[in-house]
Amino acid sequence: MNQYFLLLVTLALAVGCGNNTSKKATSDLVKKSESSSYNGTASVSQGIATTITEDIYSCERGRKTDVGEITSTDGKKWTVPAQTNYTNNDFPFSADLFNSCEGKNYATTKEALSNFNDSNIIEIDKEGEIFTAYIFADNYFEMYVNGVAVGKDKVPFTEFNSSIVKFKVQKPFTIAMKLVDWEEHLGVGCEANRGKAFHAGDGGMVAVIKDEQNNIITTTNENWKAQTFYTAPIIDLSCVSEDGNYRYSKNCDTNGGQDGTSFYALHWETPTDWMKTNFDDSNWPNASTFTNQTIGVDNKPSYTNFTSIFDDAENDAEFIWSTNVVLDNEVLVRYTVK
Repeated sequence: MNQYFLLLVTLALAVGCGNNTSKKATSDLVKKSESSSYNGTASVSQGIATTITEDIYSCERGRKTDVGEITSTDGKKWTVPAQTNYTNNDFPFSADLFNSCEGKNYATTKEALSNFNDSNIIEIDKEGEIFTAYIFADNYFEMYVNGVAVGKDKVPFTEFNSSIVKFKVQKPFTIAMKLVDWEEHLGVGCEANRGKAFHAGDGGMVAVIKDEQNNIITTTNENWKAQTFYTAPIIDLSCVSEDGNYRYSKNCDTNGGQDGTSFYALHWETPTDWMKTNFDDSNWPNASTFTNQTIGVDNKPSYTNFTSIFDDAENDAEFIWSTNVVLDNEVLVRYTVK
């Protein structure tokens, strides 16, 4: 009787293990099928990246700011959320317009400018004019003028800050910026927020450039060029599409969820000379614009303390990004000031 019982138990375990193996194999087959069904120009990765650098910046009330690496299905390695110059000492930091992480809680532009050190003005042309850029970025930016690094964001993630960048240059000049929406769950573009462990974050950048006479010479608007190079989270690869150099994810689910460990991401290689004046951005899409309400800045003093600049009655700057402010996490933008 005992031998008969042991035989039944053994058979049951064998069947159970067989079922588990079958379920796993089926799951892997589905994932492989979904990945292989994508026929766009991006490299595809799935799941969480490996953390390679922890805490590149710390703020008492800020989110943990790490950097990761992930390998796509075509064998390429990608830095997420982006390859940046944050730890590059040769790339200058911007000055603070508002930075609560470092106690720079300036109430007015005048107060912030009074603390600006003129030795931080980046000279591009000796006979040029000094211009001042006021920038609010969600979350991080690096700014070039005529290919020269002029300023990077001090706070890569949160608390939300705003920045001043001054540079000396002759017109015309070309502004090029790398914009990054940072992430807590590296490789899938997510953070814990609004009751979800894997919530898709959003981006957005607004800038105003003034001359030495305090006149606005340009603001961010739909005339800027913007191209995306990292999109996540993607739950179903069939939701994305491309039309020439337009990379669309507008039909993709942005709801996130409690478990995003199987979410996909799309990666495109950035041109090495994208920040140079002679780079041809004619086939890039124009920037998409977004309202203050969409970006959600009405409760952020790093923005609201300076609405006299960003929301000038006669020259209101607009938030810009690529076509999807939620899913596109690394975006390059360009504009030439005539």
